[in-house]
Amino acid sequence: MTGTSPRGRWGARLTALAAVVAVAMIAVAGVELLTPHPHGTAATTGVDLAGDPVRLDGPPPEPAASATPSGHGRFTVPSVGLDVPLGALDVADGVVEPPGSTTAYWVRNLGVEPAAAAHGTVFVAMHSLRGGGVGPGNALIDVAHGRARVAVGATVTVDDVTYRVTRSETVAKRDLPADAAVWADTPGRLVVVTCLQRPDGRPSVDNVVVEATRV
Repeated sequence: MTGTSPRGRWGARLTALAAVVAVAMIAVAGVELLTPHPHGTAATTGVDLAGDPVRLDGPPPEPAASATPSGHGRFTVPSVGLDVPLGALDVADGVVEPPGSTTAYWVRNLGVEPAAAAHGTVFVAMHSLRGGGVGPGNALIDVAHGRARVAVGATVTVDDVTYRVTRSETVAKRDLPADAAVWADTPGRLVVVTCLQRPDGRPSVDNVVVEATRV
């Protein structure tokens, strides 16, 4: 699809926070991430990394007023050639919705900020695009094989804090809300989530989760 790139939507529903006192972590329950909206409206909401228009799969989102597209350094993964601005956003009214398709966003009210990386998990969200579009998340996914493209041992830098990838997994969107391991708030940890697009171009049904440890 030339010039149009339907994108996966963050539809993160945060219904509870559960304290796991024994290990001093916070687990998040009831989170649904990057939910696709298959009934497209052809609404153009910006451009992708190639400068082409982006079309949502559903109605335009209403991102939190506190979301910022940049100003928090860079998000880089040198092994896959990714270097984009780092924005920030909040879970607002139970929804996480990155407002742009050219930026990675750390989630301010989950885990910790990059400056406090030694004390908890930094959560980063970004869009990947289908229909020929190029979002930040496209660099992280191997569509043909249904997995992450980022290898174990690769470095990821979030606002000058460097991490080394320890694992990645593909998680069905329906299963991610109950995955307490993903949402654990663990010192020195990074979690990056994006949509895993499908080879046939249909809306995403899975997420790729990349985990890394602070160097």
